[in-house]
Amino acid sequence: MGILIHNATVVTLDSSNRILADGGVHVADDTISDVGDSEQMLSRYPEAERWDAQGKLMMPGMICAHTHFYGAFARGMYIPGEPAKDFPEILQKLWWPLDRALDLEGVRSSAEVCLVDAIRNGTTTLIDHHASQNAIDGSLDAIAGAVEVSGLRAALCYEVTDRDGPAATRAGIRENVRFAEAIGRSALAGRVAATFGLHASMTLSDQTLEACRAESSRFHVHVAEHPADAWDSLSRSGKRTVERLHGFGITGEDSIFAHCVHIDGWEMALLKETGTFVSHQPRSNMNNAVGAANIPAMLRGGVAVGLGNDGFSNDMFAEMKVTDQLHKVSSGDPRTLGADKVLQMAAANNRALAGRFFEKPVGVLAPGAYADLILLDYEPTTPLHSDNLPWHILFGISGGHVHSTICHGMALMRDRKLLTLDEAEIAARSRVRAQETWERFWQ
Repeated sequence: MGILIHNATVVTLDSSNRILADGGVHVADDTISDVGDSEQMLSRYPEAERWDAQGKLMMPGMICAHTHFYGAFARGMYIPGEPAKDFPEILQKLWWPLDRALDLEGVRSSAEVCLVDAIRNGTTTLIDHHASQNAIDGSLDAIAGAVEVSGLRAALCYEVTDRDGPAATRAGIRENVRFAEAIGRSALAGRVAATFGLHASMTLSDQTLEACRAESSRFHVHVAEHPADAWDSLSRSGKRTVERLHGFGITGEDSIFAHCVHIDGWEMALLKETGTFVSHQPRSNMNNAVGAANIPAMLRGGVAVGLGNDGFSNDMFAEMKVTDQLHKVSSGDPRTLGADKVLQMAAANNRALAGRFFEKPVGVLAPGAYADLILLDYEPTTPLHSDNLPWHILFGISGGHVHSTICHGMALMRDRKLLTLDEAEIAARSRVRAQETWERFWQ
């Protein structure tokens, strides 16, 4: 029987960006079973529950390749003293004290805030990188519980670091290992996956990297976000950041290297050779004034570069727009990158990355893919076709156009009404938990 969503402008985001002017998608359980012309689909599935899209644009749910749910509690937060002058000071004055101030209730509450935001903006798959140095044990379970209730899809990890001493380092390793084993046995395995989190080369000793590699072959790590990471790696090992991590087996087809702002051509070649994924976060890089990664060169060289948000809003349409603009202004050349390359990152490359974690494809409207899709109130004012779709997405569509969100075959938002999460209750709880977290931060 299933559900037939029909009378939609269907944007498949497959390799040819196929568009069906009056199309439909049939969903059976958690999977897309058929995509085609509305009239034919209505005839083919007469018993299916019908959802008239009323001409709305239908696309796959968006994918975020790198985020931090716990960053939600930084919004509006007052930090005493002089403003941080660079990224290392931002870590020391904001992010490291904030993650130490979190308790397990705050971990779950901050995740809930981000999951509401993701549903509203049509982002259905998120790869999170978590830290809560005084609440490590069970932290990934707290996040997974929030993801389960939301109905979204996520890959989770804990950020191992040496910055708080050996006991915390061991606890971080233990949390990654425990969670990966638990989720592999869980009924949530189709919606929640695990990888192994590392903070960055500059806060990881050789011994810790060896211990982590002994436990996993897939990693999620910040790489050369600021020159401090590159200089630290050189001083420790005589090698640049990617090369040092590669020496410990951290690179590979199942690993995510976030940022890669300060890497050179040899490091890019190593990323290509090993099939390591790079995640680009332009809004965060601009906010932290760390520079612009050489994304055009990486794409030209065949590095798999996806798109994340680093804890900014889960409007991945906004992230796409900023990606294009950042690289144009940083190069001084309006020909740099372009909407087609940006969409390659956000759609094809993010889809390939998500495929490392989940057994069925996500990020595409095709038979056999997970039924993760969104309906948008976008009414094109110029012709819309496969060739110009990327430019419509960058210059026309935003997360505010998302009308309905479906993940794993379940409606999470319909007619802009959230169905799995109580937004007002979550916001109220977050205000209490954030205040408690801030008070610990200021102590």
